[in-house]
Amino acid sequence: MAILNPTIVTVDAILTTKGRELLARNDGSFQITQFSLADDEIDYTLYNPNQPSGSAFYGQAIEAMPIIQAFPEDTQMMRYKLVTLPRGTSRLPVVSLGYNTITLKQGASLTITPQTLNYLGATSTFEANGYVATIADIRLLSSFQGTGITTTAVTVGNAAALNTTTGTVLSKSEIGTSFTLTGTTVNTLFGTTLTTLATTITVVGRDSGARITIPVNIQKVSTT
Repeated sequence: MAILNPTIVTVDAILTTKGRELLARNDGSFQITQFSLADDEIDYTLYNPNQPSGSAFYGQAIEAMPIIQAFPEDTQMMRYKLVTLPRGTSRLPVVSLGYNTITLKQGASLTITPQTLNYLGATSTFEANGYVATIADIRLLSSFQGTGITTTAVTVGNAAALNTTTGTVLSKSEIGTSFTLTGTTVNTLFGTTLTTLATTITVVGRDSGARITIPVNIQKVSTT
């Protein structure tokens, strides 16, 4: 990772690890259709209304902050996307999954239905365009599916997503309003000593930009 010169306008465009994965498939699943903006580097506590030079300099410290060069790890960048909320909004929306941790035995399934709290004046609601759920290591699941959004683009995108792998650690993303996870039945992933495999699931609201990441643990089922 490097730091860009904040006094020069720089467009630093790269593919994330997920983007490279889709491009490498060479099956048409790599398509850039949208973009988003984020402000991960910004510390807004540096805004200083007591700046002696006047109001034009209240944000001087923020404007002088270094900009981080783009890097490919998509789970660690653009975590704080910019969103448009109604004027007067006093609480930022947050995503709730109903779980702090997901633990599954091999072959067991669980369906999660995200909700967004503090969004559009409602205590809790479901987002019209659904959610993007990303499992960090698809090897740990024998099945991972999103349902509830039936537009052509979403259906094609979900169908193109990698189902499973027993080799390289790869992520998988699905779009929907509910997501079903099924623990892997491949015992070799546990080796000879492990009884639990760990990964994470990240869910992002497609309308609000709110996100949550929680651990996912797969427990080995003893055959003795």
